[in-house]
Amino acid sequence: MTAEVLDNRALNRALLARQHLLERARMPALDLVEHLVGMQAQVPHDPYVALWSRLEDFDPAELSELLADRKAVRLTMMRATVHLVSARDCLALRPVVASVITRVVLSQFRRQLDGIDLDELAALARKLVEERPQTAAELRPALLERFPGRGAVALTAAVAALVPLVQIPPRGLWGRGARPVLTSAETWLGAPLAEDDTPDAMILRYLTAFGPATTADIRTWCGLSGLRAVVDRLRPRLRSFRTEDGKELLDVPDGLLPDPFTPAPPRFLPEYDNLVLSHADRTRMLHPEDREPLSFADGFVRIFLLDGFAAGTWKADAKEGTLDLRLASRAPTDGLEEEGARLLALLAPGAPPTVRVV
Repeated sequence: MTAEVLDNRALNRALLARQHLLERARMPALDLVEHLVGMQAQVPHDPYVALWSRLEDFDPAELSELLADRKAVRLTMMRATVHLVSARDCLALRPVVASVITRVVLSQFRRQLDGIDLDELAALARKLVEERPQTAAELRPALLERFPGRGAVALTAAVAALVPLVQIPPRGLWGRGARPVLTSAETWLGAPLAEDDTPDAMILRYLTAFGPATTADIRTWCGLSGLRAVVDRLRPRLRSFRTEDGKELLDVPDGLLPDPFTPAPPRFLPEYDNLVLSHADRTRMLHPEDREPLSFADGFVRIFLLDGFAAGTWKADAKEGTLDLRLASRAPTDGLEEEGARLLALLAPGAPPTVRVV
């Protein structure tokens, strides 16, 4: 039987529904963080904007409390980038992606690290941060003393790859600025990492939140190699579709597939949002009728969505209470300024909101 074909609009609406961007969800913030299998968090306040766009009546204090209470943590995860994850997912998923983190970081600093006993380096760093949480700058003298003549940046990068280091509060708390202070996940959470490093359950969760997706999409999201064998193992538990150009799309049996013409309200996304960074083919985020669609090849722009598709970029000034919007689409802007004013109420509470289309 020929697999059903899903066009970009169908894939767009499926993604938005699963990301709770068609309708804001009513659930605890921690539940949504787990549903999304973690959230991109290089910029400390990005997860707050991402959750605000997905949750009804989101209060930033809720996420700050999760971090302070050690129910959520910030550490290097997917694609060797900083993510916000639940404590449970930190312990369960860090071993699954550890090989990716090590491969990415160590390949970048191969020459500087050549000949170093990496086990010894990891053990030294772990001892230091478990005795007293430290910044990377505080770690460097001891690392350089033991491994003289090596690059300080290379040594600390290798440590971050080899040891699951969490950035402890006040880093990441709402309205607070702080340097990353590090300790091991096991010490911070008082529990060991899982021994099982098989990715099957994690990939099923990805498909639930980001599918339908190709094998290349899954690889882009998590960076794991050898996914063909994993997909073949999971295939009896999956359904499949096809893209318009014939690529296989994998999905969980109960994954949401709303009507492709379901109305999609304006939504604002932070600079790094998994919605943008979690597929090899990002055309599901580009409106097919835009002759010159917004480019987010690097993913490092704050975008807003109109009719569910990337339609422009935004820049907020919390001190001034202003939000500047640059349109890059011909999509109708109904409700955009109202949603922008609500975003300013989050970012600049109490300030008279000024939303400008520039």
